[in-house]
Amino acid sequence: MTNQKSRPAFGVFAFFACAFALSSYFTFAAVQGDYGLFRRVEIEAEKAALEAELATLQIEVDRMENLTQRLSDSYLDLDLLDEQARDVLGLIRSDEMVIR
Repeated sequence: MTNQKSRPAFGVFAFFACAFALSSYFTFAAVQGDYGLFRRVEIEAEKAALEAELATLQIEVDRMENLTQRLSDSYLDLDLLDEQARDVLGLIRSDEMVIR
């Protein structure tokens, strides 16, 4: 009988090397790619920051709408008008003194 050494085929090693390389690539892409887990966490943190900024800006818009409505023709708040005239135009009454 012939004496043959049994060696594993080169094709088996090549197959497992390719399978390992592909699985490593897809795992890396799933974790750190453009659509990976780390990017998702960054996007969610950015979303939370933008929602907080939106809430702050909404409060400011509501305040400005209130002031605008109080200075409109249909509803005139004389105290607010007096405050704005003093602040913007620098007006004072004749019986007041300005200390700087």
